[in-house]
Amino acid sequence: MSTLLAEILPAGVRSSEAFDDLTPAPLFAAEDALLAGAGPKRRGEFATVRRCARNALSQLGFPPGPLVRGTGGAPVWPGGVVGSMTHCAGYRAAAVARAGEVDVLGIDAEPAEPLPRGVLGLVTAPDERAHLAELADDAPDMCWDRLLFCAKEAVYKAWFPLTEKWLGFRDATVEIDPGGGFSAELRPGASPSRFAGRWRAGDGLIVVAIAA
Repeated sequence: MSTLLAEILPAGVRSSEAFDDLTPAPLFAAEDALLAGAGPKRRGEFATVRRCARNALSQLGFPPGPLVRGTGGAPVWPGGVVGSMTHCAGYRAAAVARAGEVDVLGIDAEPAEPLPRGVLGLVTAPDERAHLAELADDAPDMCWDRLLFCAKEAVYKAWFPLTEKWLGFRDATVEIDPGGGFSAELRPGASPSRFAGRWRAGDGLIVVAIAA
């Protein structure tokens, strides 16, 4: 498996990936308390992505510790750290950096499959759908709709720690560079108003990252 995430992160950002939940991933009591009533699948995803986060944090010199949910469900990172986690079918990952070296960080991953029927119209504006159609004309084998969805998820993960405000899918207009980048313009009056990121596709996955 290639390390798609590491390829699109800048220097100073540390990351860790996993492709299944087979490696033991013990939880701290505070984390386990968040899983009351959760089934095995949810527990496995939750534990593995936190193992990834602890692995990434260890690269910055931080000892293992609980990673619980804070406002809006975002992870609570150790002081002086910015970070982001993601998981989808067959993939879990985390990325972290020291605050000040990196101020904005958001990652997301999705299976390289078309979006379910009916979703695209809910998360995009007409101009975005026209943009996707143009991309598909040039590269029909790429799941551009899923990439756009993935980019919007990363935008939210980058946005929320800065603002602690909700951001809808249609509040960010994404333009994809087929060479491996993307930009996002946010709704009028939003601050920050723009994000830029990178993407990679391979091994049945689409991975995106915003780091600045």
